[in-house]
Amino acid sequence: MSEDIHPRNNPDLFGHGAAERSLLDAWNSGRLAHAWLICGPKGIGKATLAYRFARFVLAGGGEGGGLFGGQPDSLEIRPDHPVFRRIGAQGHADLEAVERRWADDKKAKLKTEIVVDDVRGVGGFLSLTPAEGGWRVVIIDSADEMNRNAANAVLKVLEEPPRKALLLLVSHSPGRLLPTIRSRCRRLVLQPLAEATVADLLTRHRPGLAAADLAALARLAEGSIGKALALADEGGLDLYRDLVGLLQGLPRLDVPALHAFGDRVARPENEAAFRTVAELMAWWLARLVRAGGTGGGAIAEVVAGEGALMAQLLTAASLEHWLEVWEKITTLFARTEAVHLDRKQAVLSAFLSVERLVRP
Repeated sequence: MSEDIHPRNNPDLFGHGAAERSLLDAWNSGRLAHAWLICGPKGIGKATLAYRFARFVLAGGGEGGGLFGGQPDSLEIRPDHPVFRRIGAQGHADLEAVERRWADDKKAKLKTEIVVDDVRGVGGFLSLTPAEGGWRVVIIDSADEMNRNAANAVLKVLEEPPRKALLLLVSHSPGRLLPTIRSRCRRLVLQPLAEATVADLLTRHRPGLAAADLAALARLAEGSIGKALALADEGGLDLYRDLVGLLQGLPRLDVPALHAFGDRVARPENEAAFRTVAELMAWWLARLVRAGGTGGGAIAEVVAGEGALMAQLLTAASLEHWLEVWEKITTLFARTEAVHLDRKQAVLSAFLSVERLVRP
């Protein structure tokens, strides 16, 4: 998504009116919590909301009240507002953003985590007198990426928050955070976007998509516009169709086709393809397990015929065995990435694990 708008420059927020209302109500009450944990799946707009609120706060509560004055009724700050422009240029003296840093000077790859040096100055920054007389704001995106030492450093700030200081923690998996961090933040949970909203946003950001592809990507994304855009850019839909096509050959896989698929995914120059296939296969099997756990019923299809395929596979093996296969394959892909195992062999092993389960 490198070509898309960074949250600090994004003036639009879709599908999260209730969350925006919660922040506005807290502001208008005069009892704004000093720390907020903004939670929800990846790619749904959490960081966009965090920057939207930061702009609002640093602009002194927006650009006026509603139609007849009084309290503000929106967090919106126009893109031509000085605060918006300075934040977009990363030049606002009262805002600090903490993200994973580059691993080296080439800026080809980010570090795998946020380390203590990245957050060491947060407490001191928030304790300073605001340069523009209002608030000081820190956004951590994402808090899940902090290692233990970094998390403990942030915890110290949360234990003794300075006055007029606001800490916004973006989190995809709040359960991974220290319980003491969670307990000192007000939690704001964002829900996945509606499928129609994802489709509308895809139309806006990727106007060249065919209607059928747009609908399929919106379904695959499960409420995440970030995931939908990544799949569109990385050929994820074609990979998914090929993946399902291979599974539709069960109980006997098309071995030459499987090898060709494995070669395609394992190309050294296409690391994203392997990660995409790993995520898509785990997601497909998780849908299969959920369908079995709820007694089947209508399955929302991305590829024609996959609902019937799932129903067929659920009769071929027990739900417990499908859950075991899902866990095995998820672990296999994660280990392959972590210790750089043979990607093609991992793909072959994953598909063959499914075949062994359903072969008569």
